[in-house]
Amino acid sequence: MPSRNRTLAIAALVAGGIVAFVHLLSHVMPVGDGFLTLTRVTQWLLMPLLALVLWASTQPPRSRLVRLVLLALGFSWLGDFLPGFVGGGDAPFLTLVGCFLLAQITYVTAFLPFREQSFVRTNKVGMLSYILALAALVYLCASGAGVLLVPVVIYGIVLTSMAILASGLGRIGALGGALFFISDALIAIRAFAPSAALPTNGLLIMTTYIAAQALLVAAVLQREDAQV
Repeated sequence: MPSRNRTLAIAALVAGGIVAFVHLLSHVMPVGDGFLTLTRVTQWLLMPLLALVLWASTQPPRSRLVRLVLLALGFSWLGDFLPGFVGGGDAPFLTLVGCFLLAQITYVTAFLPFREQSFVRTNKVGMLSYILALAALVYLCASGAGVLLVPVVIYGIVLTSMAILASGLGRIGALGGALFFISDALIAIRAFAPSAALPTNGLLIMTTYIAAQALLVAAVLQREDAQV
């Protein structure tokens, strides 16, 4: 990697770590009122900085895997950003689900070539565990989801597929996929089964979400290094 890009990657990584810490801290000690809270603003910065780490850590021509993961991070950023700008009711949640559905589809497309090394082939118990976890989550949320049950189920199937296929990138990818599943499961529980939500649900959602995305990027970079 050229020294300029290495410096940029390190700077983006450090900045991302600081932003992530401040964001998580803001869940414990909120700052700001109205629309532009510290929690919201820092969340908007997370995925661009992580994408910059991935971009600066790879060289052109970037592989199909890197390009698709950059696109998935872009859709994830839209999921972080757009819901605050749409109307009330179910619109913010549907916008969130729609953006992250595109992100998960892109991740599935990116990880599909590695399915032979994933739980699909190497760990049937792990794959079955994901399927059972999805079934339990749907059962828990079904009564509260109402007319949103169908899109939630569709999203859950794609999310589960992503988590299973992410294991094809190795242990780091498997952990990233698992944390993404947990993060989105916590969102579903908070939205549709709030009586079962944990008291620190918002903090746990963002902790697992940030860790998941960072681990997926780390797994991609590890895979890229192995190809050199």
